[in-house]
Amino acid sequence: MDDPEKRRRLAELEAKIEAAKSANTPKPHMEEHYSQANLAWRMVIELVAGLGIGFGIGFGLDSLFGTLPILMVLFTFLGLAAGINVMIRTAREIQTGDTSADTAWDDKEG
Repeated sequence: MDDPEKRRRLAELEAKIEAAKSANTPKPHMEEHYSQANLAWRMVIELVAGLGIGFGIGFGLDSLFGTLPILMVLFTFLGLAAGINVMIRTAREIQTGDTSADTAWDDKEG
């Protein structure tokens, strides 16, 4: 076999490999309204989690130090602020169309 024949066969092989790779790429199978509902629930859960964690920390510290409602109220408000902050970050991700978890970690690393 001469060089042009090898090049032609190599080009055919590369084309077949590329076609196989493109055929195996996952396609989004979720409908649009399911995706939006999932994102809405994600934001609600983030807010409630912030409130719950803040309340739990405040209640625990109040029980530990004996200062009944002061730290509970303070940390509940801090948890609310943290939950709203995470919701805003999620809304920005939705606006840019970047809702995958991998890209969120990539932004923080580099």
